[in-house]
Amino acid sequence: MKKLITTLFLFLGVLAFTQTGIKFEDGNFSSLLAKAKKDKKLIFLDAYASWCGPCKLMAKNVFTLQSVGDYYNGHFVNAKMDMEKGEGVELAKKYNVKAYPTYLFINGDGEIVHRVLGYVPEKEFIQFAKDAEDPKRNIGAMKARFENGDTNPDFLKELGMLTMYEDVNFSGKVVKKYFEVKPSKDFTGEDVQLLLTGLMSTENPKYEIFKNRKADIIKVMPAEQYEAYDKNIKMNDIVKKAYNPETKTINAQYFLTETEKVLGKEQAEKALARVKASYALKNKDYATYEKLTLEQYKDFSKASSNELNSVAWNFFENVNDKKSLQTAILWAQESVKKSESFANTDTLANLYNKVGDKKNAKLWAAKSVELAKKSGEDATDTQKLLDSLK
Repeated sequence: MKKLITTLFLFLGVLAFTQTGIKFEDGNFSSLLAKAKKDKKLIFLDAYASWCGPCKLMAKNVFTLQSVGDYYNGHFVNAKMDMEKGEGVELAKKYNVKAYPTYLFINGDGEIVHRVLGYVPEKEFIQFAKDAEDPKRNIGAMKARFENGDTNPDFLKELGMLTMYEDVNFSGKVVKKYFEVKPSKDFTGEDVQLLLTGLMSTENPKYEIFKNRKADIIKVMPAEQYEAYDKNIKMNDIVKKAYNPETKTINAQYFLTETEKVLGKEQAEKALARVKASYALKNKDYATYEKLTLEQYKDFSKASSNELNSVAWNFFENVNDKKSLQTAILWAQESVKKSESFANTDTLANLYNKVGDKKNAKLWAAKSVELAKKSGEDATDTQKLLDSLK
């Protein structure tokens, strides 16, 4: 009995020791708000997507740390939500979540107090939490500093990045001011990143800097890359104006006329096919998406590895016709041939499994898990597939 009791205490001690990291609450968003208001705390919301690699790495490498858990558990009502499922879809619209992972700090009244983007290491992640609680350091306070005339370059750069997806036009004004007061006229790599991140429209205040400072920018990035960015920005404007979200239709004539000015006639027609397929997928018109994509990729020899992997995965998720899935396997094979990775070998394994080819599914799932171990990526789902095939 004494040995049993001793063992029990040892077990409980180990259990207590291993319960580190952030403890996330269950329940809907309304209950989280009520708890935050009652406890006089902010909500920390991990807004993620199931396909997001950095989201998985944060969950594995940062959320599990004791130092992180100690601070977040003591200061916040912690929650995590897939922004593409259930209640997350509406919250993503409400809080303008457009990049993953996004970390939102929200008060009991449902107001955003602070936000952070991307993969954030341990110390910085704790500091961002402290900033959220500091009325002199959170986004609201920093916006007030800007409106009151603070033009410190380091401050402007930080604020521009923090508000990049929360308020595009405000961020554009901040970044524009940054380049006006920046001590050096030479662009650094960080400056170019600051300028290009979130620059999706010619109406963004940053676009004026992008055009006027071309000579400085192409000292940092190749001129061809600059031109490609410029075309993408202009195309975003065209797509936005051509698409009617209420009727879910595209003004093809307007699109072709305007796109010809940017890409030329032949590329304009190809771009229209891509946009139609993209909106068909977004609107869950899978039959139209399947038909358009098969036409678009009859000759896929010049498509990049990433492009082929993306379209092959979309077919795995949304297409059930076996003949079409066999075509998607060809795309995935070509993707692997061009640049083998954890992602495209995983796609190939899943496609083989879907068409009933268990032998090849097992082979490529094993290969994908092996590559994931080498690159430090999360292969949990692939391992589950592999285990199911044994």
